[in-house]
Amino acid sequence: MTFTIDFLDDGRVLHWTATEDGATATVDAAYTPRFFVASRDPAAAPDLTPLQSFYERHPDVVETAIVTRRPGFRRDPEPVLAVDVEHIDRVPTIARQARQHPAFPLGDLACFNVDLSPEFRYCLETGIDPTPAAELHTLRLSVPATATEGEPYEAVTLDERRIEGDPTEILPAIQAAIDRRDPDVLVCSSSQVVPTLYEMASNAGFADFNLSRWPDVDYQQLASRSTYASYGRVGHSPARYNVPGRAIIDESNTFFYGETNLDGVLDLVSRSRKPLQELAWASIGNVLTAIQIREAHDRDVLVPWNSWRHEFYKPMGTLHDADRGGFIFAPDVGVHDDVYELDFSSLYPNIICTRNVSPDVIRCDCHRDREDVPELDYAICDDRGYLVDVLNPIIDARDEIKAQIDRERARADPDADRLRELGGRSDALKWILVACFGYQGFSNAKFGRIECHEAINAYAREILLTAKERLEAGGWRVLHGIVDSIWVTPDPTTDEPADLETLAGAITDAVDIRLEYEAHYEWVAFVPQRERQAGALTKYFGKVAGRDECKIRGIEARQRSTPAFVEATQRACIDRFAETRDPDAVLTVLDTAVSKLYAGDLDPQRLVERNRVAKPLEAYSQNTQNVAALERAAEQDLSVHPGQDVAYVVVDDEKTSRDRVALAREDPDSYDPAYYETQLLRAVESVLAPLGWDRERIRRERSDGRTPELSAFDDGRLTDSTR
Repeated sequence: MTFTIDFLDDGRVLHWTATEDGATATVDAAYTPRFFVASRDPAAAPDLTPLQSFYERHPDVVETAIVTRRPGFRRDPEPVLAVDVEHIDRVPTIARQARQHPAFPLGDLACFNVDLSPEFRYCLETGIDPTPAAELHTLRLSVPATATEGEPYEAVTLDERRIEGDPTEILPAIQAAIDRRDPDVLVCSSSQVVPTLYEMASNAGFADFNLSRWPDVDYQQLASRSTYASYGRVGHSPARYNVPGRAIIDESNTFFYGETNLDGVLDLVSRSRKPLQELAWASIGNVLTAIQIREAHDRDVLVPWNSWRHEFYKPMGTLHDADRGGFIFAPDVGVHDDVYELDFSSLYPNIICTRNVSPDVIRCDCHRDREDVPELDYAICDDRGYLVDVLNPIIDARDEIKAQIDRERARADPDADRLRELGGRSDALKWILVACFGYQGFSNAKFGRIECHEAINAYAREILLTAKERLEAGGWRVLHGIVDSIWVTPDPTTDEPADLETLAGAITDAVDIRLEYEAHYEWVAFVPQRERQAGALTKYFGKVAGRDECKIRGIEARQRSTPAFVEATQRACIDRFAETRDPDAVLTVLDTAVSKLYAGDLDPQRLVERNRVAKPLEAYSQNTQNVAALERAAEQDLSVHPGQDVAYVVVDDEKTSRDRVALAREDPDSYDPAYYETQLLRAVESVLAPLGWDRERIRRERSDGRTPELSAFDDGRLTDSTR
């Protein structure tokens, strides 16, 4: 089957099929992409003849036709205008002209199937399945993270083999690997590797260099780099490139490949019909949309270009009740013994499926008098919603994969490769299920509706309250609960609490969603918020019962910006606390770490901080460490775009100039120990805060003549071996 698709400038399409001996290309010269135009108002039936006549005279339009389709899940089939375009790149421009046609008042017409990604569109319209039938051959091509964009590489790594030298040594080695392996997939540390290598080949006069499988095209640029904002965070999307005949996975611009593996990505390819290269750079919402579009396509429903769904009318009281999230029980700050964590299995996706929450059936006209949704009294139609058909197969598939993982692990000699494959597939489906709820309230969702988002939250609140009431009635005390997880411990006022497994089964039957045993902890520490004593909702750590491990969530050791040495110190403190439950033992670990800082024998690379840049250098008004790092980068002609990370070591935090920090790529040989001591104190405060200790108390205890003990590190957690 096809695994990648190329669009040539002359309009021809190449779809490539992987074989044991390489790949074969099929040329499609007759393909023409199609979009549709219909009335925005389902009650109106405008005459589309003037628009059809306009498009029939358009030089970029191949054919037009009046066909019958459904412009929405809530609309019956009706006549719409289909427009076949000569080249895929022209679809948005030509579609825009429909909305500007003088024969129709502005806003009367809507366009459909316009902004589909090219490879996905081709598969959808031609019925091609892009799931590879043969195993794909891959080659990983990476360059050092410190490589400057646009400059020739001095080293590259081909899979595990590192090659150093000038272009006359590097390029032939890459070409030899390409010729020998003939990979179907190029896994690049950045897709910028592709144009840079070709530029190196041109400057070095290496005319035989070629990554492509198609003789007439070396590579294509598919998109320029861009900066975007999502949920309050700034992100950066690098430029995307294509090499004909090979799928490119850009490790700097891939979610699913980074969070799962190739098996997980290919599982989603089979479900979404979104080819490998497009799926690798796609977001969770983008892939979920593709799966939804497949379901819509099977029902003859068109895909809107822009979302225009209005909210249904709500009285003020309903609006107040609807504008809430999932239920949260504030954590009981402190250290608690004998704690059990229970999770509802895929709570939000299962709410959608068991309660039939779907944009096409919520608040239907046929059941206006019903009050199905708790608190909100929305009606939900008895007809099966399309979203249920989208998610049910994914839920069932993940449950089956998890069962296969359990069976494989139970074998005397489990197959590591099989477990890796199943784990990747399970994780890929998990992310789709995680996102399906929030996507219903996303303003740009193709088929979302805010009322679905509100209804799912209302059901989730009711379910968690039901679980709390039944657990407490069974003799268990609830320590914390958030959205779909709940932590309990035996109630000391109860002589003998009910069997937890039996109780979880009863709750499962009551809410029709499985309540699963997630973990048992010898103890759990819930961490307070930094500036107040209220519990932080997602910060805790605990000793897993029967295992030599601690589970850590939310605190510094789990934060991406934390330097490696600070993370290692905090983990060592937690381990020592688990062994002794003694704050003094934790402070001994801290004292030794601080001594190592001031002794100056730490590798500065273990103190590197990585922070995301939110805006261009000139937009900052304060002299922060990030600004100092950006100034150093600009001084060295390095481009750091909003949404990208900047990595640095603080070398003198008293300064306000660019000399305050050194970039990680500069390989600094010094650091500011006082600054990193503060970072260590902050990390250790998170460990001792559940006991009521704040940073000031930690400082006081340390100033009372304490002497660091190297024996605190006899397990090697913070020795040079961990660098």
